[in-house]
Amino acid sequence: MTTALQRFFRLESASGILLMLATILALIMANSPLAYLYSALLDTPVAIQFGELSIHKPLLLWINDGLMAVFFFTVGLEIKREVLFGELSQPAKVMLPIVGAIGGMAAPALVYSWINWHDPLAMRGWAIPSATDIAFALGVLSLLGNRVPVGLKIFLLTLAIADDLGAIIIIALFYTADLSTVSLVIASAAIAVLIAMNVRGVSGVAPYILVGLVLWTAVLKSGVHATLAGVILGLIIPATGRDQHGHNTLEQLEHDLKAPVGFVILPMFAFANTGLSLAGLTLDSLLHPVPLGIALGLFVGKQIGVFGLCFVAAKLRLVSLPTGVNWKQMYGVSILCGIGFTMSLFISSLAFTGGDPNFALNDRLGVLLGSLLSAVLGYGILRWVLPPAVTKG
Repeated sequence: MTTALQRFFRLESASGILLMLATILALIMANSPLAYLYSALLDTPVAIQFGELSIHKPLLLWINDGLMAVFFFTVGLEIKREVLFGELSQPAKVMLPIVGAIGGMAAPALVYSWINWHDPLAMRGWAIPSATDIAFALGVLSLLGNRVPVGLKIFLLTLAIADDLGAIIIIALFYTADLSTVSLVIASAAIAVLIAMNVRGVSGVAPYILVGLVLWTAVLKSGVHATLAGVILGLIIPATGRDQHGHNTLEQLEHDLKAPVGFVILPMFAFANTGLSLAGLTLDSLLHPVPLGIALGLFVGKQIGVFGLCFVAAKLRLVSLPTGVNWKQMYGVSILCGIGFTMSLFISSLAFTGGDPNFALNDRLGVLLGSLLSAVLGYGILRWVLPPAVTKG
């Protein structure tokens, strides 16, 4: 049993499978006699207090503001590693995924906006279908095994990283509340201390985490979304110092956090945010402009934006396809980019906070539907167009 579990957690698709199971469990609980327990659990008040400083939030917000800050911390680490040592450090290789990411963020937003232009409140959700869920997308791609060219995997991974960076910028610019000057000053001071530690060659993790907690608290109180503190901390962590395995501080942290984030934090987020009651669900519910805009944005807008802009850029000879990759395969991966799930759910939780409670249900419905359609069709097309599996002998 232990060996079987170890094999499962080594699978590229394992995190995506756990996300799916967490979603199914949340949907079952929200549509069963256990619905009251599901709601009561997420509404459980949790408080931390140090003297006059106190943070009181329901469990749901601790997951979305606290645990997701750890997820965004790993995103920051990943972006910095890729810029310094990986695909983002090679301009010739990075241009195609960046072009795809730009198209894949703009087109879904335009599709959503076209459908919801008449409603100012609904328009707060314009960015929801712009995000790609890297865990799910890579999980689906990995189901095809060694049939997938390496260049296609690298394209999807790099596009998702650029997409995450774009989502971070959108959250910072468009989804912030009223700002607290005092908290922003404290946050700025914490960032200055972190940068000074990096410049002075401090390589130990503990000092960065301690100052990072101050930064997270200040950002939380400032009105800017607290998860951005995780990104900033990840970008400042030094890529120096080597352990016995030759990993620097940044790489070691990213390695250590991969399992907790993929197998605990993201499934918890999925469980907490996908408990959608299907009672009274009708065709009109699916055709409501909010879920329709999100679903079409993810399923139609993503593939048009990613594939279309990459194709145009290639015809203009601004970019070229990865080695061993053709346009049919690119189209299949472009559809997979419509799996928004985690990032889309996260942005939707920011877009409609304090607004019409019906939107909170409608947006999740759109995310689930658009992501499901993208996963099924993307997998089906890639299974059809990819070369036969390589037999190991």
